[in-house]
Amino acid sequence: MDIKRVKDYIYWLYYQYLLITCSYVLEPWEQSMFHTITVTVFAMVVYTAYVFVPIHIRLAFEFFSQIFGGQPDSTV
Repeated sequence: MDIKRVKDYIYWLYYQYLLITCSYVLEPWEQSMFHTITVTVFAMVVYTAYVFVPIHIRLAFEFFSQIFGGQPDSTV
């Protein structure tokens, strides 16, 4: 895959993002504020999922293993 096709694809994805969010009608300073807020919220969601989802999966696994007769952990 050559660089020009990758560059065109990235531009196309960015254009789709502008169309979906309707941010192409905003003024430049409004666009920068909108993009900043969007990236911040997305980063917070990813961080929260990275930190808390594994904990909840482990707790759910322990809960269901106790319900369905899993081996109890030794206290030693």
